[in-house]
Amino acid sequence: MTLRFSKLFRTGVAAAAILANAAAVPANAFCGFYVAQADARLFNKSSKVVLARDGDQTSITMASDFEGDVKEFAVVVPVPTFIERKQIGVVEPKTIDHLDKYTAPRLVEYHDEDPCNPRVYEVRRGVPMMAAAGNGREYSMRGHYGVTIEASYDVAEYDVLILSAQESDGLTRWLTDNNYRIPQGAEAVLGSYIKQGMRFFVAKVNVERMKSIGNGTLRPLQVRYQSAKFMVPLRLGTVNARGPQDLIIFALTRQGRIEAANYRTVKIPSDIDVPLYVKDEFGPFYKALFERAVARENMQAVFVEYAWDMGWCDPCAADPLSNKELAELGARWIGSDDDTAFRSPRFAGGGSSAYVTRLHVRYDAKTFPEDIVFIETKDRSNFQGRYVQHHPWRGEASCQAAKAYKDKLDTRFAKEADDVAALTGWPRSEIVAKMAQNGEAATK
Repeated sequence: MTLRFSKLFRTGVAAAAILANAAAVPANAFCGFYVAQADARLFNKSSKVVLARDGDQTSITMASDFEGDVKEFAVVVPVPTFIERKQIGVVEPKTIDHLDKYTAPRLVEYHDEDPCNPRVYEVRRGVPMMAAAGNGREYSMRGHYGVTIEASYDVAEYDVLILSAQESDGLTRWLTDNNYRIPQGAEAVLGSYIKQGMRFFVAKVNVERMKSIGNGTLRPLQVRYQSAKFMVPLRLGTVNARGPQDLIIFALTRQGRIEAANYRTVKIPSDIDVPLYVKDEFGPFYKALFERAVARENMQAVFVEYAWDMGWCDPCAADPLSNKELAELGARWIGSDDDTAFRSPRFAGGGSSAYVTRLHVRYDAKTFPEDIVFIETKDRSNFQGRYVQHHPWRGEASCQAAKAYKDKLDTRFAKEADDVAALTGWPRSEIVAKMAQNGEAATK
């Protein structure tokens, strides 16, 4: 059975927002590394991780773009503590897709009004705009490996082992002798996790059980645990990487925005006016913008693309997640897993007790030599990667205000061209030429 998964970033339109097909360059791993039986060539083109953090309770859901024969799929992920069967589950891909769409960078469109007949708006305050179980036995295979299989579980379409090891070379040999191909350079990274007393979560597909379940895709795995460590183990993902990788991290928290404690956290450039033609090229536009931002930071920063209370959004790129979806992703503190969204007098959306942060990181072993450690702040201010189009008013200049408006258009168009060139590195002359096709003459 061979599977090909959907790409990490999808393009779609919701209300006045367009989601970026932003996926920069392909990624090759996520919170661990792939280990393949025989000579299978497996690589992960893109990945997403959803974290839910409540005190010392962490839930981590791992989604990837694995392509290949599922019989050859296995993944090794370090975890900070022993994992029981009840702490492992699977999540429906559509739930993560929904969170991706809800938080993705967006394009907003406005139409300039007739300067001679401006509308009068009523200001309303406080109302936001909306659009099968294993036996869990512990048994030892120490021997010359120094590896202990602490538990084995059946989890939906996966067979899961919880391993501990004394030495990295023993773990490497155990994996190799059990028909897993270990990427070059893994041993040293495994050794650093062993020194921290971490266990290893090894999952592979049980093809027969997958057939009996009738599920045609590999669902994202979720692991829940209690630990003071709040981190994403990036380093294992670099050992079989083919160049720099991109990882999207979604975090659901009670208090507020998360940020990296050991790397610089930077907000992506936002709230910038862009020309009309960008609507048809928003994917390439955001890709170029992100790559330029990464270059400015020498690929040593974690970028915030979205940070907002789940209770509302302005504009919304998708409907807010329901309580059921939030609970599925690990935000169990919300107190309800009803299929309907949470409603409160203040917010029109869902799950206002959950704050969501979307982080985007491009990394390799050189620029991110340490795993990302996070802290949860109490900052609940709103931020989103947001890019604005203003359709010019094209009527007759029948009043002085209209003449003044039209006199300023050339300056506005020129600034949009300058800003897009600065954000993307695209030649200004090409930007101006495309603007002219839409009647935006950036002559200055």
